[in-house]
Amino acid sequence: MSDRSRADAVYAALLERQGEQWVQPRVERTRRVLELLDDPQRTYRVVHVTGTNGKTSTSRIIESLVRAHGLRTGLFTSPHLERFTERIMIDGAPIADAAVADAWDEITPFIDLVDAELSAAGDAALTFFELLTVLAFVAFADAPIDVLVLEVGMGGAWDSTNTADGDVAVFAPIDIDHADRLGETIREIAIVKAGIIKDGAAVVSARQDAAAQAVLQAAATERGASIAFEGTDFALTEDRLAVGGQLISVRGIAGTYDDEYLPLYGAHQARNAALAIAAVESLIGGGAQVITGDILTEGLAQVTSPGRLQLVGIDPTVLVDAAHNPHGAHALVSALRESFDFDEWGVVLGVLADKDAAGIVAQIAPLAAHVFATAPESERAADADAIADLAEAAGLPVTVHATLAEAADAAREWAANAERRAVVIAGSVLLAGETVTLADVEDWKSGWQR
Repeated sequence: MSDRSRADAVYAALLERQGEQWVQPRVERTRRVLELLDDPQRTYRVVHVTGTNGKTSTSRIIESLVRAHGLRTGLFTSPHLERFTERIMIDGAPIADAAVADAWDEITPFIDLVDAELSAAGDAALTFFELLTVLAFVAFADAPIDVLVLEVGMGGAWDSTNTADGDVAVFAPIDIDHADRLGETIREIAIVKAGIIKDGAAVVSARQDAAAQAVLQAAATERGASIAFEGTDFALTEDRLAVGGQLISVRGIAGTYDDEYLPLYGAHQARNAALAIAAVESLIGGGAQVITGDILTEGLAQVTSPGRLQLVGIDPTVLVDAAHNPHGAHALVSALRESFDFDEWGVVLGVLADKDAAGIVAQIAPLAAHVFATAPESERAADADAIADLAEAAGLPVTVHATLAEAADAAREWAANAERRAVVIAGSVLLAGETVTLADVEDWKSGWQR
């Protein structure tokens, strides 16, 4: 069997488990498997990242900056866009098929043991995300790595990733999402997310709602952790549009960094970079330390954030963004207005049923000239007709399309039929992944053929 086939078999085995949407507030089951494996997650330093929006981009920027210091890095994010090995990155590249398959073989006897214990206790078997987390921790230890940048799956306190002890806890902006699991207010959600703060850790946080800031401050004080907030202890001081991205200036915790190039669009990405810089300052040397100019320049220049304001097509221009809640949709609209000079935007929109589709439509309504309603390929997808009804209620021209491919073709043809039009595809990480694959297969960067 080839290495790729072995890795694909691992993913098939994970998919046989209860899926990622099946999340319970518990961490003990993951901890039990890791104990049997002699706690591989304690063999490297950890930067633990949570929040509602910007987690993945912030994690990617942190990882790139750490790698630029000459350290061997691991990056754990979710979900993936095209292939599950993207979730386990080693030194900036998806884990090798052979490595992920070998790690699975290593943990399988312990999975069987814990599954048997759970069954004897009348409990369900280990889930997809519990096992993916264990698999990643083992693969990172086997690599081995020096520093793991670890994105929370959901929440914080009871997330499977919280079996690791973060040297630095990073909080992207906290807003309402997964209200059925995390809480119906920002304060309740912040309490769950604050659970990643460990005794004596360094904490860095984006600018937060007053209720979230109070929760984080109290949690840090209780655990003897230092805490630095955007706006008070560090800040983005300037961002200016540049070819392929922007020039940013940041007042960090330890130093000041002027006119650094970031190859990402949008003020929200500039703020993510400021947060990442503060996190790395807090990690290096065990305390706040200036990042030298060459290292910072190299680290930022290497940053990518697939599925986040990613250019996937030209002539007409097509961008894809994973914006899957109102906060993310607001950031997307702001970034499109700041960074691109088009008169009209066609929006291909597909949303999962458990998301605030009405809130997303409300955010994109002032920008959208036409909505092409569709649905991600998922049992969890909201019906395209329901998305269309929301768009119509917002006064937007809308058409309904059974598949992403049909919606994208219609949107690209619409954009090609007039000057200064462009397309953005948004509403779901799953839809973003499908878009990247489709764009590669159909080679949208070769231009639209009418």
